[in-house]
Amino acid sequence: MLSFIIRRAAASIPVLLLVSLITFGLLWLVPGDPAAILLDASATPEALERVRRELGLDQPFLVRMGQWYWRILHGDLGNSLLLNRSVASAIVERLPVTLSLTALAFVFAALVGIAAGVTAAVRHGRAADQSVMMLALLGLSIPEFWLGLVLIWGLAVGAGLFPAGGYVPFSENPVEWARHVALPAFTLACVQMGFIARMTRSSMLEVLGQDFIRTARAKGLPESTLVMQHGLANAMVPVVTVMGIMVGGLLGNAVVTEQVFAIPGVGRLIIGAVLSRDFPVIQGGLLYLALIYLVVNLIVDVLYAVIDPRVRLG
Repeated sequence: MLSFIIRRAAASIPVLLLVSLITFGLLWLVPGDPAAILLDASATPEALERVRRELGLDQPFLVRMGQWYWRILHGDLGNSLLLNRSVASAIVERLPVTLSLTALAFVFAALVGIAAGVTAAVRHGRAADQSVMMLALLGLSIPEFWLGLVLIWGLAVGAGLFPAGGYVPFSENPVEWARHVALPAFTLACVQMGFIARMTRSSMLEVLGQDFIRTARAKGLPESTLVMQHGLANAMVPVVTVMGIMVGGLLGNAVVTEQVFAIPGVGRLIIGAVLSRDFPVIQGGLLYLALIYLVVNLIVDVLYAVIDPRVRLG
């Protein structure tokens, strides 16, 4: 198992390097002068040139890229152009907000999606199956920003059940944290619920149609034990894979969801950096999100190997 983990971890390093290269290259090709943003419109050409020199913008592209990688290897993501602080400290300050939001969304999506998929598979071809698949398709089709606005209008502004935006840390008040995070977490989880429900249903139908299930049913095994202990346990391998991929979707969609619900997470930090051309913050934020995604996928690979030991031989 240890060698399997080492191989998977080593395979993630080139991916992280490629993500950092693409991020750096695309951002520095985007039109816009960070020096002009830092100074007002009345800045002289000499002042603009001085700021560009201080920021290293006067250096060739390959030199800037080499400096970027050198700083990464030393754990330095640079300084924000507008926040007057290091990029790492700005991201670390907001990272718990994004992680708590995506973690709750992950729990919502996993619990509801698996339960719905099992229900649809057990009642295959019946009204419950058709209803679950219709709701899953609906969840996959609704834009998250639109769903967030509808939830704010209906449950926050209209019914007053939840706050319309903002964030309260869990350490300060767990109840208020749950009230502030519930709507955005459900918004994030909605699309992923549909993916998990459809995958769980498909995998369960395949397992429930196998010979060992029919044999166990013929022996009089209770249906609940048959479904949960034999059916779901053997159907979880592809579901776990989808759940690992789902983390990337949650992290990516959190950027929009945090903006809709005014949540001060990494996603909102990146959006603000994009609007202000704060390139170091954009690069550092995307690199952090990519690293989290790779770590989660490494964990999923390990769980995959635990569920199906044959994977370790691949």
